Amino acid sequence: MSSSKQRKQRIVESAERLFGDTVLDLEAPGGDGRSSYRLVFADRSVIATLRPNFRRTHVEAYTLRQIRRFSSDLPECLGVDDEILFQSDVGGKRLNIEIAKVSRSKRVSLAHDAIASIFRIQSAGRRAKLEESLPHLGQNKTWVDSFVGSTSVLGPYSSGQSANMDVVDLCENISYPGKQFVKWDCRSGNAAIGGDDKLRWFDCEYAGARHGAEDFAWLIGDEAWPLQPDVMEELVADCFDKETGHSLDAYLDYLALYTSFHCLQRFKLIVNEAKKRGWLSKTQVRKYDDVGVHPEFAAHLCRIGQYFADRNAVTRPLARDFEEAEAVFVGILRNGQDELPQDHRRRPRMARAAGVQMAHTGPA
Repeated sequence: MSSSKQRKQRIVESAERLFGDTVLDLEAPGGDGRSSYRLVFADRSVIATLRPNFRRTHVEAYTLRQIRRFSSDLPECLGVDDEILFQSDVGGKRLNIEIAKVSRSKRVSLAHDAIASIFRIQSAGRRAKLEESLPHLGQNKTWVDSFVGSTSVLGPYSSGQSANMDVVDLCENISYPGKQFVKWDCRSGNAAIGGDDKLRWFDCEYAGARHGAEDFAWLIGDEAWPLQPDVMEELVADCFDKETGHSLDAYLDYLALYTSFHCLQRFKLIVNEAKKRGWLSKTQVRKYDDVGVHPEFAAHLCRIGQYFADRNAVTRPLARDFEEAEAVFVGILRNGQDELPQDHRRRPRMARAAGVQMAHTGPA
């Protein structure tokens, strides 16, 4: 028997013991390579998750149980059998796919729901005092140095102005003690709309504590998310929870700073995967919640990075590099190129011209 079949058999046997019912079907919504499966019973479906990391499974179960005391914006933990977590099924309509299907006005409404629910989840985390029991994320100096110091990845796509930024100062500004619960990994593929039309988030294996704005950076800096950065910033301001302990202006400043470098990490993922696998279709990216390995997604991500980096004086050189990099991907789209530049240098004037042309578009 293959390891995949053994894995599935183990999950089914565990579920039938726990729920005292027969599993009629087992589905793999994200593909067989993912950790979660949908188990179909006669009267309901549940999600079973078997992660390779035992500790993350129990962090997730603990988080779900604590948040559920105050919010229904995450799944309900239905039980844990050794390494297998069972949770309620929040629906088959993944946000990353649904957002691409609807009109612009509906997109804004869905984005509003997504942001408001993150604020509610964080509020529930504060009430449960999860910042006292969960790991504090991004506190390691090596992690911060790597997060801020990856500007060289833009070198082949720009004139490299960000290489001269004050990295020490930026690391100090990015570092933040774990005072606020964060779900982490709030990409749009980690939310779904249920039969009750309620949007819920899932996948809490990396939950912890930090500033709080990081959750919104994950959503805004999702290269396949089709809303423009200024619209998303306005929605965050509209939904802002004053109980975060920050003023709105200070919160948006930190959101801009963090999102600038989060986009840099996503950029690095995209170009690395593109070099390994070539470009993917947008449909495939969304279906499997994959890295946005498509030049239109890459251009959109650069536009997000440029917008937020331009908000803070210290990151404006990074904004210029993102702007120039966007023009490279616009050129790839226009000319039908397959290969990424190896040692490309784009003059700023040319980059700005192409950037203006794409200013109001987003990934469809």
